[in-house]
Amino acid sequence: MAYRIHTTLGPGLLESVYEAVLAYELEARGLRVVRQQPIPIVYQGTRIEVGFKADLAVEDQVIVEIKSVEAVAPVHKKQLLTHLRLADKRLGLLINFNVVLIKDGITRIANGMPD
Repeated sequence: MAYRIHTTLGPGLLESVYEAVLAYELEARGLRVVRQQPIPIVYQGTRIEVGFKADLAVEDQVIVEIKSVEAVAPVHKKQLLTHLRLADKRLGLLINFNVVLIKDGITRIANGMPD
């Protein structure tokens, strides 16, 4: 779906546009998607309701982080890994739509796996 979106719309749009269109594509295929899902965290024994917001939560299993940047920085990958750990999820996708070839913009991040 990221490939279809990228070939149709191209690079250079805002992250929110890619987020909305990817959510639409996933929902059209019958998947349950929540945009900007608040993920609570527990800090020093206190539950904080909005620790962060996941760009997309798919089937309550996968967190998708959308970027539209010149280059994905190592901190973007670490950020997604932190989100996965705090949300107690195993799999995340970091998708940067601001690339020439979308295959170069997709990174799979697994919680609990070595780098």
